[in-house]
Amino acid sequence: MFNPKKLLKALPAFLLITASGTASYAQSAKKPEDNRFTKVVLAQGVQEPMQFQIMKDGRVIYAERKGKIKLYTPATNKITVIGDFAVSTKYVNKKGEVSEGEDGMQGIILDPDYDTNHWIYIYYAPVGDVAKNTLERYTWLGKEILLNTKKTILDVPTQREECCHVGGGMLFDKDKNLYLSTGDNTFSRASDGFTPLDERPGMSPEDSQKSSGNTNDLRGKILRIHPQADGSYTIPAGNLFAPGTPKTKPEIYTMGNRNPWRLTIDSKTGWLYWGEVGPDGSQDNMEKRGPQSYDEFNQAKKPGNYGWPYFVGDNKAYRKYDFATKQSGDFFNAAHPENHSPNNTGNIELPPATPAFIWYAKGVSKEFPLMETGGNSAVGGPIFRKEDFKNAKRPFPDYYEGKWLITDWVRGWINVVDIDDDGNYKSMERFLPELHLRGPIDMKFGPEGDLYVLEYGNGYFNNNPEAELIRIEYNGGNRKPQVQASASKTAGATPLKVDLSSAGTKDFDDDDILSYQWTITKGGKPFKTTKEENPSLTFTSPGVYKATLTVTDLKGAKNSTSVTVKAGNEPPVVAVTLTKGNSSFFFPGNTVAYKVSVTDKEDGSLANKRISPSLVSVSANYLSEGYNMTAIAQKQQGVDATAKYAAGIALIAKSDCRACHAVNKKVLGPSFIEVAKKYKNDASAVANLGKKIKNGGSGTWGHAEMPAHPALTNNELGSIVRYILSTATPQKVQKTMPVSGSYVTTVPKGDNDNGSFIFRAAYTDKGTPSAAAISGENILVLRGPVLDVSQASAASDMNFNRDSTIAVVKKAGAYFKFAQTDLTDIKNIELKLSKRSSGTDAPGTIELHSGAPDGKLLGSFSGSFIGLDNVKVPVTTPQGKDDLYLVFTGTPARVAGIKFSNQ
Repeated sequence: MFNPKKLLKALPAFLLITASGTASYAQSAKKPEDNRFTKVVLAQGVQEPMQFQIMKDGRVIYAERKGKIKLYTPATNKITVIGDFAVSTKYVNKKGEVSEGEDGMQGIILDPDYDTNHWIYIYYAPVGDVAKNTLERYTWLGKEILLNTKKTILDVPTQREECCHVGGGMLFDKDKNLYLSTGDNTFSRASDGFTPLDERPGMSPEDSQKSSGNTNDLRGKILRIHPQADGSYTIPAGNLFAPGTPKTKPEIYTMGNRNPWRLTIDSKTGWLYWGEVGPDGSQDNMEKRGPQSYDEFNQAKKPGNYGWPYFVGDNKAYRKYDFATKQSGDFFNAAHPENHSPNNTGNIELPPATPAFIWYAKGVSKEFPLMETGGNSAVGGPIFRKEDFKNAKRPFPDYYEGKWLITDWVRGWINVVDIDDDGNYKSMERFLPELHLRGPIDMKFGPEGDLYVLEYGNGYFNNNPEAELIRIEYNGGNRKPQVQASASKTAGATPLKVDLSSAGTKDFDDDDILSYQWTITKGGKPFKTTKEENPSLTFTSPGVYKATLTVTDLKGAKNSTSVTVKAGNEPPVVAVTLTKGNSSFFFPGNTVAYKVSVTDKEDGSLANKRISPSLVSVSANYLSEGYNMTAIAQKQQGVDATAKYAAGIALIAKSDCRACHAVNKKVLGPSFIEVAKKYKNDASAVANLGKKIKNGGSGTWGHAEMPAHPALTNNELGSIVRYILSTATPQKVQKTMPVSGSYVTTVPKGDNDNGSFIFRAAYTDKGTPSAAAISGENILVLRGPVLDVSQASAASDMNFNRDSTIAVVKKAGAYFKFAQTDLTDIKNIELKLSKRSSGTDAPGTIELHSGAPDGKLLGSFSGSFIGLDNVKVPVTTPQGKDDLYLVFTGTPARVAGIKFSNQ
């Protein structure tokens, strides 16, 4: 049947579908709705991808760090290897210790005239005794790269005693000049998170003055050359140092770079942009060393010196520091920087330092708050110019004209930077807030106007399963319907009556008429088709049925989704109830009595003893953060001892921890198991390690610097640390509790005492001859009795402060609602007040009602609130579970907390 749909305003949804829209409507400078963008996954499981290029026909060529060059072909959706190079990825220090580094295959790019000359350029660290990174050119005719056509364009001498910072991005400008970024090739983790200026004999791998600050070295630079047909190159006019300038390299376009990433050129202005990865320090030390770490996004309107290793961010200066004597000297001068290092082979006097365009540290940035907090790794991105996509199918709208899209490898957002006509920063906003990338390492627009992103994944030097190549398409025309499908029952005994529903289906365009079609299959074979919007069906024979809802709009755009129904076995019904104690709150040290019931249509029940208690899993766990972080624990089948660490696991998954740590192996930092073993018997480990995660630091596990995480609360830090410490002991399935009994709600030592106890019971039935087994479970949550005002189920006529920690009564009749709350054993409801030092001293009244704001009166308080820290509303008529209302009928109060008390 047909159903007219009106225009729906944009919702903050991100459509994970896989096809683009049709013809575009006229574009305007108005910000497009997020639902006009579609994420398309092109390739998954790519292995340590680095840089990519999109060809005119939509094929994507990309480099993997371990040496392979691969080609993704959209027509076949296949990935093929077109080149495999022997690359160096290891470092061997003076002690003979071998470690993994960042070197390897770093970059690939096609010649601007590839269609006629078929040249491809690669930048990598070749194996061998000669420490270098090399830029080579080959002929590629579309299959395998022809290795016998090699032309060595440029060698960049390096050191391979210590990691890191390779750079490696490449870019051609409109004049066919090739830009190549190179890192400072310096081990910085021995510098306490500050700048590496170690001038002691033999320590040049830890002195960035040999490279970034050296006018006569190709490292820590962005180079600009003009390749020639014979494999040589010329120097374009206008580089930083003219050819023949003593003690300089004419290839240098910018210097003072630490690890420049992902170059882009504004096709209209010709200005160069890139991301710049900073050091690791989380705290300033201006007395001894200088500023903390800042990552940067930079702009070069002309050649220049970008400050490293003497300056960072907006030219924040470091101090001269003697690593031998530990003595500090003066701050470096950005107007007149000088390089006096014995490892410098270039000029002493350097060009003035250019400040960063955007800069941000581990903590909150006052200048650029959208950058978020925690670990960081700036990755550049493209500037959109519509003129570059004249005949494209899906160019981004005019709203993005001239704006720079940037990303961060650790933080995973995309931000849009607005730049004025003079090249000055104007503003910044989030692009698709629902989208979170996993290790974005390269990002650029394709020939059809789509935004491509290459994701490395969440851990260094790993073949991360989440690594993928994606495309984000813009649909400026008619959008597909957003389809939702559900079933009243997804499993049950036959005959099984199921109501199918299309509720939630939306269409975002004006005056669309939607048609619905449900196609039900069994074992892949047709079973039934109906054009009803919300049909009811009865399944009389056992089996697995798939109900697919296809919705089509008036212009023919369609979209589908499915729901699965299993007929032939009724799911077990499991319940956990308390026979003694309050069923809403726990009180530390009190004893509650519980009982589990299980009923299964085919198996019987616990009550009639056809189901054995030994087959029912029963557990209780304490979560110090409360119940909101327990989604993982809820979904676990069986009783898993790690359920109590669900909050910590979830926090680690959404933070930057996995970039530097793994459970059982060293990455940049120690494994969780190593940390757990080291602090196994340390009673202060939770507090001390939590503090270190929050503030950052280094030294305990070598030179690696832990970034600060100032946004994490103490409870969240505790959850993370407790999970890490738990990894020292292999987690076993914990012994199930009896199906009935008593339990003492004892809060673990050192934990927040206002979390939640989670009682869980689960049973998996035996299945039937024609249907598989089904599991059922039930969870009972006893939360802490102290609530923030924001935790009330609802509030009426209340004004909340900015962070919702205080509620101010606006007028008589205002109330808090607490849905289905148990008053068993509750003697008082205590309200913590934010003191009023003055005001009308008229008596205030607070009443407790059940069922409705004017329902049965269960208790009340009357009196003045002036000067009070708290008031108690005695519960004079206690009863069981109901909706409760705290109603304010007198003088306004400022409420900061609510406690249900059994005292």
